[in-house]
Amino acid sequence: MSLTRVHNLSISLDGFATGEPQSLEAPFGHAGERLHGWMFGTRFWDAGGSAGVDDAFAQRHSQGIGAEIMGSHKFGPPGWHDDPEWRGWWGPNPPFHTPTYVLTHRPRPPLEMAGGTTFHFLDATPAEALAVAREAAGGQDVRIGGGATIVRDFVAAGLVDLMHLVQVPIVLGRGVRIWDGLEALEDGYDIEAVSAPSGVTHLTFTRRATA
Repeated sequence: MSLTRVHNLSISLDGFATGEPQSLEAPFGHAGERLHGWMFGTRFWDAGGSAGVDDAFAQRHSQGIGAEIMGSHKFGPPGWHDDPEWRGWWGPNPPFHTPTYVLTHRPRPPLEMAGGTTFHFLDATPAEALAVAREAAGGQDVRIGGGATIVRDFVAAGLVDLMHLVQVPIVLGRGVRIWDGLEALEDGYDIEAVSAPSGVTHLTFTRRATA
């Protein structure tokens, strides 16, 4: 059985994965790019970046992935459903290179992009979406790409096998939190923490095998 994975999801010290309000000009709201500075210095992001701890974790994002599931707020800013020309944030060649499933209550026809990415728009529960994505992944793993609400929904449904969060030493105070409704999450996962020279802490949650 393929695994369901979350990678490189950056959160603040108070648990927010994005600020507010999200807009076309500010995809992460008042957080700006402060949650992702650690990644911008890696070879994963730029060939001239570092090859340290941050890069080693970041590189796992793309290994063995056959499909992605994301929420509608990752695909576009508020109002994108009303723009028939909106094709995502990433230009003509998005970085996914797999079938990518956007969960939305307003589906539209599939959108085929360059580089092997095709966006499919589903109105489905987490379990239903995962079943579709697993079939498309052809035995490879499925990545839950975010944002925080989608990750939280999949974790709450017991569908996430491995989750990599990056705790960034900033306090946002408002936005969308990852932890709400996930009390006692630690009971079902083995958790490891690795501190990096950049100041971030990499938290890895691996679901415990059930007897």
